[in-house]
Amino acid sequence: GATPDDRTREAAGAALGLELALHPEAEAEIRARFGAEITPERLQMGVYPAGSEIIPNSFNRIPGFSIRQHYFTPGFPVMAWPMVEWVLDTKYAHLHHAEDYVEQAVTVWDAYEGQLIGLMRQVTADFPDTTLFSLPTIAAEGQRRSLELGMKGPVARVAAAMAVIRAELSTRGLEWEDKA
Repeated sequence: GATPDDRTREAAGAALGLELALHPEAEAEIRARFGAEITPERLQMGVYPAGSEIIPNSFNRIPGFSIRQHYFTPGFPVMAWPMVEWVLDTKYAHLHHAEDYVEQAVTVWDAYEGQLIGLMRQVTADFPDTTLFSLPTIAAEGQRRSLELGMKGPVARVAAAMAVIRAELSTRGLEWEDKA
């Protein structure tokens, strides 16, 4: 931020033993954002440790920065989330499986985990490359008990495992619905 209480840039520079300087790409973004209303205080938001790279900010164009695999974004989630997603997609795409990983679940009404242990064992044995999860809820007096039952892993394998789960729940006459 531009306020004196934000010492993030200074702390990062001190921790890394680096001088601070106005980053040219950050300056361009800040000037584009504020136009004639540019002030030295606003430009201060583009002063980063020397050697930093900018992290684009799709919300308001005031970039974050990265240096030596350290990443700095605003504290507001509406700004930070897209910036962190950009970092992950740009710098670490090789570490995540955006195209072949999924999580699917169903909500099972009025069931206990104990009733479904056999099914859970079967699915984990038949689909060892996936991860099963079971999250029971504690229902308040007068509310229905529910259980979230699902799988995580490769898209095709999760789809197959969930088909087995849905079929078995229906065979047992249990009420269930896909979790959004």
